[in-house]
Amino acid sequence: MKTDEEIAQLVQSGNFELFEILVQRYEAKIKRYSRKFLFKNEEAKDALQDIFIKAYKNINSFDSKQKFSPWIYRIAHNELINAIKKRKKTFPLPDLDTFLPSYEKREYESKKATKEIIDKSLNSLEVKYKEVIVLYYQESLSYKEIADVLQIPISTVGVRLKRAKKIIKQTYDTI
Repeated sequence: MKTDEEIAQLVQSGNFELFEILVQRYEAKIKRYSRKFLFKNEEAKDALQDIFIKAYKNINSFDSKQKFSPWIYRIAHNELINAIKKRKKTFPLPDLDTFLPSYEKREYESKKATKEIIDKSLNSLEVKYKEVIVLYYQESLSYKEIADVLQIPISTVGVRLKRAKKIIKQTYDTI
């Protein structure tokens, strides 16, 4: 089985039909990532199409010596941020079940109460902190991959994660 990078290289060489393999490999991941930014299903579907169209059009800019996943996530990131700016709404928060599947419930009356507390904590974060939280905890990207996606130094990824956790903890402690 060929790697993503090898397939991208073949697409660059003119085997355009192989791009479908990359779409199949990344469609669910990019769709899940899109839903963290755009909860309206129709917006997420439109963004997903735009992301893969942009990737297809720009496949020749991909350096096959690099990993493919940060490249496609970078395109997704840019398209999603543009979509958010266009609609001028606040950053939507993910559902508790999808965002923190391993979250151990505290002793609250209900799951809804727990979700409200987490939502309030996450609401206190700027988009730049939410991005790293989603990419690290939900998408399981490494610091290096997040740095590639956001085009920031690896050390900045670590700083943003640390600050995000501190803000969430402070918000949580005041509840």
